Amino acid sequence: MSLRLYRTHPIIFACGIIFGILTLYYFRTLICTTYSLLSLTFNWPRDAPDFFISPNADRDAFDLSFANYSRTQDSAGPLYRDLVPPVLHHIALGSHKPQGKWIDARNACLELHPGWEAMLWTDGNAGDFVRERFPELLHMWERYGYTIQRIDALRYMVLYEYGGVVLDMDLKCTRSLGPLRRFSFVAPAAHPTGFSIGFMMASKRNEFVGKLVRSLKMYNRRWFGLPYPTVMFSTGCHYASTIHALQPNRSELKILGGPPDNFRLHSLNGPVSTPIFNHLGSSSWHSYDASLIVSLAVFFMVRRLKIKGTLRRYQSYRSILHGEKTSDTDLEGRIAQGLPFGYDKLLVKLQQVLAVRLELVCADD
Repeated sequence: MSLRLYRTHPIIFACGIIFGILTLYYFRTLICTTYSLLSLTFNWPRDAPDFFISPNADRDAFDLSFANYSRTQDSAGPLYRDLVPPVLHHIALGSHKPQGKWIDARNACLELHPGWEAMLWTDGNAGDFVRERFPELLHMWERYGYTIQRIDALRYMVLYEYGGVVLDMDLKCTRSLGPLRRFSFVAPAAHPTGFSIGFMMASKRNEFVGKLVRSLKMYNRRWFGLPYPTVMFSTGCHYASTIHALQPNRSELKILGGPPDNFRLHSLNGPVSTPIFNHLGSSSWHSYDASLIVSLAVFFMVRRLKIKGTLRRYQSYRSILHGEKTSDTDLEGRIAQGLPFGYDKLLVKLQQVLAVRLELVCADD
């Protein structure tokens, strides 16, 4: 068809080619950023043994359980240099005052790091900091649609400018973070891929953190018109993990995970206790679109139930969520007739459950 068009209408064919090239050029940034975000799942595992902190003697010789380190050890130790400066950053932006348990959590971290500089970023000083240190980003930062975007972007800015440790307000330290100061960058592994930005450590003017700051404009879009992906893809941990995965050498960009039999040892999804934190899990960043995205996945999954081997699983869903029992024969008949076999009721119930119990990657952003 293309060859025939070329022979009969060479000018139209040439114009079409030129138009296609110009279109690709015009949307090149959008195409590249979208591809990088969507390919994170495939790119993240690349060279993973190099950047995951390892207990092996021939690599990092780091105790992932922290059992061999003193609870109050606030330095890297006698064999290592402290690459991360002793600075603790907490961010509390927005109209809501920090909850009492957040204040207690922050105080616990301060008590375990005596002599460290403590910086609390609020609406009173954050804007002046961005205006003074990152004036080229001020317009975008002030016009972010969600407070959490300003918080996330500010994490990268203060971490780049001062170095140190950035902590979510709902992270309660149970021991000092000193042993990790030997690494120029550290963040906890997220499940199933990427890392969490609720806790990050970095050297001052860290090159990777600088790239996180400089890439903010490129990824600043209202992704899919929904709040959750907009935050996750523009400033959140999916964004940060994508920039991490794009680096040619990630060996110094350390991720704190766990042993093979307990990979989620340091994961901060939901209210959990790790070797170094009690995560209060008090964030409310579970908006309607998070449930919508999962509901759509469930919709397509249920619609594609075609074989008898999957019927028992669906029957179990109904038994658990509705307290109902449906025979395999009845379900087979409904599928054969093309009926939705009550999946709408299933979705409604799932959405109710998701609103309370669903744990998404970096959900506490």
